[in-house]
Amino acid sequence: MLFNSYQFLFVFFPTVFIVFMFMARYGEKAQIIVLLGASLLFYSLWDVRFLVLLGGSILTNYGLSRPLQWSVERGRSRHANLLLAAGVTFNLTVLGIFKYMQFIIYNMNTIAGTSFVLYTVILPLGISFFTFEQIGFLVDIRRGHLYRADLLRYALFVSFFPRLVAGPILRYGEILPQLSGKTRWRPAPDLAVGLTLFFMGLAKKSLLADGIAPCVAPVFAAAQAGQQIDLFMAWGGALAYTCQLYFDFSGYSDMAIGLARCFGIRFPGNFSSPYKACSIIEFWRRWHMTLSRFLRDYLYISLGGNRCGPARRYANLMVTMLLGGLWHGANWTFLFWGGLHGGYLAVNHGWLALSGRSRPLAAFGSSRAGAMLGFVLTFVAIVVAWVFFRAPTFGAAAQVLAGMAGAHGAALPLGLAYALSPIHGLLQTVGIRFVEGSGTTLVQTWLWVAALLALATLAPNTQELLGPWEPVLESPRLEVPAGPRPSLAARWTWRPTPAWAVVTGVLAFLGVISITRVSEFLYWQF
Repeated sequence: MLFNSYQFLFVFFPTVFIVFMFMARYGEKAQIIVLLGASLLFYSLWDVRFLVLLGGSILTNYGLSRPLQWSVERGRSRHANLLLAAGVTFNLTVLGIFKYMQFIIYNMNTIAGTSFVLYTVILPLGISFFTFEQIGFLVDIRRGHLYRADLLRYALFVSFFPRLVAGPILRYGEILPQLSGKTRWRPAPDLAVGLTLFFMGLAKKSLLADGIAPCVAPVFAAAQAGQQIDLFMAWGGALAYTCQLYFDFSGYSDMAIGLARCFGIRFPGNFSSPYKACSIIEFWRRWHMTLSRFLRDYLYISLGGNRCGPARRYANLMVTMLLGGLWHGANWTFLFWGGLHGGYLAVNHGWLALSGRSRPLAAFGSSRAGAMLGFVLTFVAIVVAWVFFRAPTFGAAAQVLAGMAGAHGAALPLGLAYALSPIHGLLQTVGIRFVEGSGTTLVQTWLWVAALLALATLAPNTQELLGPWEPVLESPRLEVPAGPRPSLAARWTWRPTPAWAVVTGVLAFLGVISITRVSEFLYWQF
C-alpha cells in the first residue's frame, strides 16, 4: 500500500489518525502503541513475510545496543568495538543478501564462467533505509551518545510508517525527544501543517511526476533497443527524467514529512531546491539531504574525511560516492553514477583550493554572471549523471548521451513543418531535418520540461513556504524584507487562512483525481 492509493487516503490514514486522537486521553504510551501497531500493519500489507525480517532486525539491533551502551559507559573499548562490528556486520549481511546477492552471483558467473542460480529475491520494503538508520544508531552509541531507549520507542523509530517506504533517513537522537513527552502534540496546527505538506507532495507525485513519466520511458526504451536518438529527443528524455525524479522523490518526502507532522513528529528536511545549486557541493547539501548526512557522518568521516591531506580526501570522496551509488541499486550503472559524482566533487573541491575560495557559491566569483555559470555547469553535469541513473545498461546510456551530444543529428517531426515554415530554410542550414511524425509528443515533452524546471528553479520549496510553522527540523525560511507592504515572498508564506485552505483543497483534489493508477515511488526501488 502506497501513499498515493485510495486505500491509504480514504481508509488507512483516517482510521489510524482517529484512533490515535482517541487514545490521547490514555497518554503518550498508548499513542505510541497505536502508531507502532499501524506501522507494523502497514508493513505487513506490503508482504507479511517480511514482517519477520523487520521484527528480527529491530530485536537484534536493540539487543546489541544494550550491552554496547553498557560497554561504552564503563570504558570497555575493545568489547564495544566487537559489539559494534557484530551489529554492522549483521545489518550489512541482511542488506547484502536481499539487495545484492543476485548482482554478486551474476557477476561471479560472468567472470568465472560458473552457472550458479539464485531464486528471485523480493526486495523488502524500505530495507536500505531502516538498515542505515540502525547502523547509525549503533555507531552513535559507540561514539558516546548514550540513549535511554526502550524497545517500544525504538521499534517505532525503525518502523514508523510515514518514512518506511523511502526515508528520510532518521537519527534516533532527533526522534527520541519527540517520543518522550518533550514535545507536545497540537492537534489543530499539526494537522493543518501536516495535511498541507501531504497534499502538496501528492500533487507533485500524481500530477507532475506521473504526468511527465510518459515522456521518459519511450526515450530510454528506444535507447535500450539500440535505436539512434536525435538531439531533441535525447535532451527531452533526459530533462524529463530530471524533472520526474525530482518531483517524485521531493513529493514523497513532503508526504512523509506531512504524515509524521499530523502525529506531532517532525522529520529532518530532505530537499532544499537542489536544482537551484550553483555547484556540485551545494547540490549535495540540497538533494536527499539525510542520505548525504549519513554518508558524510558515518562513512566519509570514518574513512578519515579531509584530515589526511588532499590526496586521501579525494580518495575518501570517491569511495563514499561509489558506495552511495551502489546503495541506490545493484547495478553497475548506479556504481558509475556514484563515481561520476565523486569525480564532480573532487573537481569542485580542487577548483576551490586552486582559486583560494572557501565557499561553494564563490567557486566562480560572487557576481551574478559567475553564479549563473556555476548554475548552468552544475545542472548540465547533474543531467548527464541522471542518464546513467535511469538507463538500465551502459549501452542505453551511451545511446542517449550520443544523442545529447548531437552525434545522431537533430530532427523535427513533419507535423511541425508548417508552424516553422518561416524559419524552415534556416533550420535546414544548421542541419535540422524533418522526419515523419505529428510533433505532439515532442511539443508535450518540452512544455512539461519547461513548466517543471521553472517550478524547480524559480518557485520557493514547501519547507520555505511553511517555514514559520517549522515543518521540518531546522526549517529554512523565506527572506521577508521589512516594509509597510508585504513582499511577494511574504504573501506566498503559508498561513492557516481561508485562502490557503482553498489552495490546499484544490491541490488535494487535483492530486486525488490524478491517481489513474497506483504508481510506485521511484526511490522505493533504491
